[in-house]
Amino acid sequence: MKKQGLLIPAIVGSALFMQTLDATIIANALPTMAKSFGEDPLRLNLAISAYFLSTAVFLPLSGWTADKYGSRRVLSGAIALFALSSLMCGLAQNLYQLIGARVLQGMAGATMAPVGRLVLLKTVPKSELMRATAVLTMPALLGPIIGPVVGGAIVTFANWRWIFFINIPMGVLGVALVSAFIPDIREAVVGRLDVRGFVLIAFGLAGLMFGFENAGSGALPQSWVALLAGGGGICLVAYYFHSRNKENAIVDLRLLNIVTFRAALIGGGFTRLVLGANPFLLAILLQVVFGMTAFAAGLMTFTAAAGALFMKTTAPPIIRRFGFRHVLLFNTVVTALVLMCYALFTATTPYAIVVLVLFSAGFFRSLHFTALGAMAFADVDQSQMSGASSLSSMGQQLSQAIGVALAAFVLYVTQRMNNSAHITAHDVAPVFIVIGLVSLISLFFFVRLPHDAAVAVSGHKRRVK
Repeated sequence: MKKQGLLIPAIVGSALFMQTLDATIIANALPTMAKSFGEDPLRLNLAISAYFLSTAVFLPLSGWTADKYGSRRVLSGAIALFALSSLMCGLAQNLYQLIGARVLQGMAGATMAPVGRLVLLKTVPKSELMRATAVLTMPALLGPIIGPVVGGAIVTFANWRWIFFINIPMGVLGVALVSAFIPDIREAVVGRLDVRGFVLIAFGLAGLMFGFENAGSGALPQSWVALLAGGGGICLVAYYFHSRNKENAIVDLRLLNIVTFRAALIGGGFTRLVLGANPFLLAILLQVVFGMTAFAAGLMTFTAAAGALFMKTTAPPIIRRFGFRHVLLFNTVVTALVLMCYALFTATTPYAIVVLVLFSAGFFRSLHFTALGAMAFADVDQSQMSGASSLSSMGQQLSQAIGVALAAFVLYVTQRMNNSAHITAHDVAPVFIVIGLVSLISLFFFVRLPHDAAVAVSGHKRRVK
């Protein structure tokens, strides 16, 4: 790939920088924000879940809107909306105003990631996809590296509202770069929007997520929880039958017949639970339980993101040497074990040990998700790229949202079982174990991959005898 060919993935990755920065900062700032709003820190997970849920609900529209109106216009509009909703988050006066603004952020994020990836998939040959993916994710990784430190400094030494206000100048710059350099890719013929399908998926995902979110919080009667979850499940089943014989279905479930895409989406979904739960749980453990300042906690979690960035330079040769199957199987086990090691952290755990564990977690998770991102589209035809990008992004956001909700639910249960008036280390530790064990379900999908899966992308075929 020529150097100028790296410009597009670099610009798209820079747009995603705002998302990763925002996600990292808010997780670290939750305890301080909870005090400002007079809320329990556990309830502030709704600010994270609302973003993930909104993103998952509106993601199905991203592929169709990009094909219809052009990638440049849609991507620049999404960045502008993200900046505007960030301003609204910073001005929020209570939890519900914050949640409403986060829903708008989720709508913008629902378009930024899949449309940006779609531009990449339609302009880069599959043989160069691994390298382009690494370039795409490099700026996005700067968010988790800078986020904990910058966010912690803002929360500790200034007002937490500035964690959202800093997105505004970045949004202005992002719109300018996209308008100047991103090609306006669109389809010549676009079918009618599948409105019925969109409504079924939107209500299905919303019902399931809100039902699961409130299952153990006591915020809603159990009858309402059952109604939400049951209604959501019925809507998703109805969409399955709706989409079977519909050519322009808003989410093409036939993509799940592709072995590599199915493994990356569903199998990878269980390991992505960790991405949703980890920032939320670490913020609770380090700040609420251990009493660290947001800045000190940010410096601590910085090491995980640094490990992730370091891995980006070594991921392509490792995947080329061992292939997707072996890398994913090994990393699933390692990332689960490292996460469960968090349960052993105490207020007296030596700093060096915590740093080593967090660095290792970031290192292996980065390799894992680089492999998933590259393998997912290896066997997808160009004509299916729009739908595949939307479905992949929807699955990623949904799994992270479930990770946050599952972590909050298990934490609620352990706190009640221990009769703790306030969250303690004994309440948080079992949650890391549960999330780690659930992530191991991914092994069932990865072990079924052929040894030479997605060889056009990995290059592993050259080493197969």
